[in-house]
Order: sequence, then structure tokens, then C-alpha cells
Amino acid sequence: MVSMYKVLRLSTKRLFHRNYDVYQICRYSIIENEQLRRKLKNGIFNQSMHRMQVKRMLQTTTSVLAVVESECNSPIEKHEFRAETRMLLDVVANSLYSHKEVFVRELISNASDALEKLRALQATNATDIQTVDELKIEIFTNKLEKTFTIRDNGIGMTKEELKSHLGTIAKSGTSDFVKKFKNSSHSNLEQFIGQFGVGFYSAFMVADKIEVYTKARSPGSKGYRWVSDGFLINRNGYYEIEEVENAEFGTKIVCHLKEGEAEFAEESRIQDVIKKYSNFVSFPIMINEVKVNNMQALWLLDPKDVTKTMHKEFYRFISHSSNSEPIFTFHFRVDAPVNLNAILYVPDAVPDFLDMTHTEVGVLLYCRRVLIQQSAKDVIPNWLRFLKGVIDSEDIPLNLSRELLQKSSILNKIKSVTMSKVVKFFQDQMKKDAENYEAFHSYYSSYFREGILKSQSQIEKEDIAKLLLFESSNQRPGKKVSFQDYCSRMQEDQREIYYLCIPNRSLAEASPYYEAVKADNLEILFCYHPADEVTMISLRQFNRFNLVSVESVLQRNRTENEVVETSDLSKEDLQNMLEWIQKTLGQDKVNEIKTTQKITTYPCMISILELGAVRSFLRANVMEKMTDDQRLRLLKPTLEVNPNHPVIVKLAKLRFKDESLATAILEQIYENALIAAGLVDNVQSVVGKVNKLISEVTQKLQT
Repeated sequence: MVSMYKVLRLSTKRLFHRNYDVYQICRYSIIENEQLRRKLKNGIFNQSMHRMQVKRMLQTTTSVLAVVESECNSPIEKHEFRAETRMLLDVVANSLYSHKEVFVRELISNASDALEKLRALQATNATDIQTVDELKIEIFTNKLEKTFTIRDNGIGMTKEELKSHLGTIAKSGTSDFVKKFKNSSHSNLEQFIGQFGVGFYSAFMVADKIEVYTKARSPGSKGYRWVSDGFLINRNGYYEIEEVENAEFGTKIVCHLKEGEAEFAEESRIQDVIKKYSNFVSFPIMINEVKVNNMQALWLLDPKDVTKTMHKEFYRFISHSSNSEPIFTFHFRVDAPVNLNAILYVPDAVPDFLDMTHTEVGVLLYCRRVLIQQSAKDVIPNWLRFLKGVIDSEDIPLNLSRELLQKSSILNKIKSVTMSKVVKFFQDQMKKDAENYEAFHSYYSSYFREGILKSQSQIEKEDIAKLLLFESSNQRPGKKVSFQDYCSRMQEDQREIYYLCIPNRSLAEASPYYEAVKADNLEILFCYHPADEVTMISLRQFNRFNLVSVESVLQRNRTENEVVETSDLSKEDLQNMLEWIQKTLGQDKVNEIKTTQKITTYPCMISILELGAVRSFLRANVMEKMTDDQRLRLLKPTLEVNPNHPVIVKLAKLRFKDESLATAILEQIYENALIAAGLVDNVQSVVGKVNKLISEVTQKLQT
């Protein structure tokens, strides 16, 4: 019995890596043997009991040895996934991926890896490698048998590689392969898109049984079949490996689909998934012997080799439009500080800037030709969301599922490089084709202003500001200038950039604020866009020159006791007139009253500290719940009066003859000053007051 016991122990060691079920039976048999031997040694049994126990033990051991002999001679090896591997596999199949369809992408990526490895080895002129004329990926769908099959004629796997790559999580072999050839001069060794070993197991999301047939491309290699019914059905998580005669060079994976997953046996469904994720894989992909990936990855080509027609077709493909063309095409490559290939297009169909459904970045993000994100929001700033195109970088840090990007400095570098390249491209277009750029600017400049407002970096704000265009007081109407143009013409001692925010040029040139600084011969940028005021406040400076509104210039340059000469009113009459204006309008409407000679065509104007910021608050509805009097009390406006203006001179006399009419006229010119300052939202109410004043004047004239 002792000799049989020793044989059993030795055989059990051989079983651990062949058949785990039989291994467990043998293990229990050994434990029982050990217990029996201890009891005999300690004299626990009597003679009759001893005979019965020994007889039963011999029968059990004989039966177990028969099973052991059968299993050890069997060509099928049965292995168990390790405990930690089973847990990870469960995560892969149930939690890691957000969409089941991505298993197609993962299996195609692995197949592409195998083909890239073979191509790399062929490039080294390895004599022991079986060569092949056409490297390709084949997919077969079978609705009757509910199977999805993918095959590549790549490098294949040996028996040990099967155990290592498919029996152990997160070990695809790619990293080992690259390390082995790290000193090689062949650049295509870096084209492997399968960075992790979990992709294969994503197939268990849709399959309850997977078979893998493989044969390595090396002399004397044998074919093998790997099969598992999944760790979800059998919690012990077994897989089997056996030698087969009919395996072809490369790897074939057969997925037996679960109930409810028959859609992945549909040819059209698989075509859609390939077009979405893997359309630009560098090898032909055949579905039921028909090639489906017909588009070239243009972004990986030399920009000089891509024709306008190729760009047009590619743009229509990624933008899902049949007859549109891009306004601009930008194709660039970067090697440092990150590896980057990109094609970006400006659509001819302008998206609605205020459309809340258009908030996602329109650029696709790829990593080594495989789609990672439908919206490259991690590497494209949101203000550039109007762009269409592709960004591909092999430096992108991915998580295990290849669906989420790991936050890192690399992403920030890619975003920074991309934005700098785009800004530089638009600047070049501004110089090369000013007319075309101005048309583009008229449609897309709102996005630039958004970029300035959202950016936290002054350098970035100023980079974006280089793309803005404005009319100028020194240029003819319609002629646009940039901040760069303005700076190039600044006076020698000028240290500021001056602007006036106003709806149009006619109002700008008629503005009392422009009139007040016009005599100083300063160039003024006319800003017509509704967001210009808040944009200028956010930007603050450009090229180290402060941005200053003309209202602020007046407020800053106004002397405390400006002496204004008047030929029509004596000093005493003028002082009495100013006191009457202050009293009539009230302290709420006029915090302070002064005279000015800066304006000639207007009787008066309003000045408020940081008037531009005040208007921004009004537009943001910060003060919408306040009454007009409450607003004015908070704003503390100063009324600057031109005592030489005919209206003021006549008003000084009229207040003695008809104070009621004089008061009505004063209130109206005050309202006009508020309108000119951009502090009145409801102009309709002003129209009513004007009509009332006209009616009153008409009646006075008739009497």
C-alpha cells in the first residue's frame, strides 16, 4: 500500500497543470491515506477494523490511479485560471467596457498586432520565419450557428505562448516582443496597437464559449486549440489546450455567442462596428470575403502626398455629409514634445454657436489607427469644437479598456501643441488670404471669444486674441485689423490699446466718447460683437499693452476743476444752471455734475468708473431685478455738460420762462446720454417719452 501511495503522490504533481478536477480527487485521496496511516501508527484500529480500512483504501487508490493514468496519457490539457486572474476576467467581461461591440475592436487590434509582428520579423530577413504574400484579417459571421469568427495570418502562437498570453491577465506578449527587438532599427515595431492583454477577454461579454486555433510561423511548429466556456458559467474558470492537425499559420478565434447576442453574427452589424472603430487599421479587413475598410488613414501620410480630392472624400466620410467641402484644411505632424498626426477641417456649414446640443468637440481621437474617443475632448479645447477631423497619437495614455484616457501631463502637452498649431495656422491664413479669412472670422469669431473667456492662462488668451478682427478709426469702413496690426502702428510713446464697444460704425463715429478722444489722434478699435466688452475685460492686455476703453480714458484724464470758457453764459449763470440740473434730476440720477469741452456735438454725456464692466453686468442680468433709480444710485453716474452747446444755452433761459418744458427737455437729454453710454435696455420706453415731449413742445408753439 505504501508503494501505491508514493505513486499516487508523484502522479498528482503531474496533474496540477493538466486536469484540475482529477488533481483535486487525488489530493483528497492522499489526505485520506495520510489520516489512515496515522491512525494505524497510533494503534487506534483493532485488527479487523484495520483489514477493512486497508481494503477500502486499496480499492480507492486503485481507482484513482486508473483515472490518473488515463488523464496523464490524454492529449487534452486542462488548466485553471488563477484566482486573481478570475477576478480580473470577471471585471473585463462585466464592468470594464461601456459597450459590448468593442470586443470587435479589441480582437481586430490583437490581430493587427500579430500581423505587425510578422511584418517586423520579415523586415529583419529572419530565415526561420514562414513568409506570406498578403497580410490580412478575415471575419466570418454565421447566423445559423450563432458564431463570430476572426482570423489573421500573422505570427501565430506556440503552446507556451498560448498558456502565457491567454492564461494570464494583462500579458499580451506585445511588450515582451518590443523589448526583444528594442535595438532594432525598424520603426514599424512601434505600430503595435494591443497594449494590454485584457482585450481578448472582452469577447466573453458576448460569448459563452471561445475557441482559439493557432500555429506559430516557425520551423517544426505545431497547431493548437485553446478553448474555454468562460469563467462566468464555471466559476472555477477552466481552459483546455490540445494539439490539432488542421490549424493554419496565424490565429483564428471562434466566439460562440450567448443567447441575446445574435446581432454580432449579423454581417451588417459587424460592418458598422468596424467603420466606427477600426476603419483605418493598416491591414485589409474582410467580412465574409468582402473587404470593408476602404478608407486610408490620410493623417499618417505625408501632407504633400494628399490631394485635394482625397481630403474632400475623407472630410465627407468623417462629417457624414455627401456634398460639403471644408473652408480650411490643416494637415500636420509633430514629433516632439509628443508624437502627433492630425487632419483638421473647418466646415462650410457653420454650427449655431448658441445651440446647446452642439457642445461636444467634433474631432475624433485615435491611437495607432484605432478609435479611442468619438469626441477628443481631452486633447482639443472646447472652444475649437467647430473643427472636424482626426488626431492620432501613440503617446496617449490609455486605461485597460482603451475607452478612457488616463489623466497625465501628456494630454496637456497634446492639447497645448494642437491649440498652438491651430492658432498659427489661422494666423497664416489671415496673411495669405485675408478675404477668405474675414469670411471665416465673421462666422466663427464667437468661438474665439469663448476661448478667451474660458482660458485661465494669459498667454493662451493672447494667442487666441491674435485671431480676432475689428474695424478701426484709422481705416475705411469695412476694413478689418488685428491686434497685431494695431500694435505695429502705435505711436512711439503709446502704451495702451484703445477700444470702443458699440453696435456699429455709424454709432461709433457719432459717439460722444469717440468725439472726446478723437482730437488726441489715437487709433480706436471699434468692437461690434455683443461679447466684445466682456472679452476685452477678460483679456486685459495684449503684447504687454493694456486694453483701455475710451470711456476709461475720459474718466482718467478728466481734471478735477476743468475750466470751460463760454461766451453765452456768465460764470454765475453757468453755476446756477448746473445747480438746477443737479436739483431737477436728483442725487440718485446724478451723483456729480461737471462741465467739459471734450465734446461739441452733444449737450452732455454720462461717465461712470469702469463703464464697460457696468454694461457687462447689465447684459448678464445681474441688475435685472433693480428699478432704474436703484441702478443709478448704485452706479453713481457723473453728468458731464457742454455749456457751449445750443441746447444747454437755451435751456438756461427756458427754465425761467417755462420750467415744466425745460424739465422735460432736461430729462430727455439725460435719457439720451444714458442711451449713448449703453445703460438703457428698454429703448421702447424712451420712444414714448420722446413722443410725449414732442407733443408738449407742439402745444407750446401753438399757444
